[in-house]
Amino acid sequence: MSKLEVRQIPVLRDNYIYLARDDATGACAAIDPAVAEPVLDTLAELGWQLTHILNTHHHHDHVGGNLELKRATGCTIVGNAADAARIPGIDVRVADGDAFALGTRVAKVIAVSGHTIGHIAYWFADDAALFCGDTLFALGCGRLFEGTPAQMWQSLSRLRALPGETRVYCAHEYTEANAAFALSIDPANRILAERAATVRARRRRGEPTVPSTLDEERRTNPFLRADDAALAKAAGLAGRDPVSVFADIRKRKDYF
Repeated sequence: MSKLEVRQIPVLRDNYIYLARDDATGACAAIDPAVAEPVLDTLAELGWQLTHILNTHHHHDHVGGNLELKRATGCTIVGNAADAARIPGIDVRVADGDAFALGTRVAKVIAVSGHTIGHIAYWFADDAALFCGDTLFALGCGRLFEGTPAQMWQSLSRLRALPGETRVYCAHEYTEANAAFALSIDPANRILAERAATVRARRRRGEPTVPSTLDEERRTNPFLRADDAALAKAAGLAGRDPVSVFADIRKRKDYF
């Protein structure tokens, strides 16, 4: 039975690039390649051939390696049709609800505007793998550079609805700082405190905290719990609607 093999490549200060490969056909995608050289080095080490790039959004630390990788490998670059003008080298334009086949593995494209307008995620349902760029982080979410709180809450709600065993392959190692913020607004959450301690221990050992699972995020990520009365009360926002709660805690995180 075929499967999606995933390799995580830490780059820059705190970015992750992912290589996702269909072991049946050898089709291989780099997800959000900030830079090219570490990707080429990892491909050589593994003996994999890059066939695609999957971009979630246009920020340079997600597309900076696109053109060099395309020159080196002839790969096909995939991105949001609505944001094509900002995706270097784009070949294939996808939209919300589309299915994208990487060999025998199939990703559903999910529109998740908020961090940017035109942000998308790739969900490989049969492989329980979500590549969500900067929309959802372990214990956090992206800043609202272009979208509104309502848009981001809707996007996060779409991702939250995916199966709990889904592995969340976000694009940055922000988890320890996110945990500190989450505890600042939800200090009595025992499950959150236990997860924060585990995160701290893993970082002290130099280990990644990504991927997490959606089950973990639903229990402990405050940005997925803006409609949870317990979280709103803990944050001093009891009685507020979810978008208002989300907007308030996102603003607090900006200045934390």
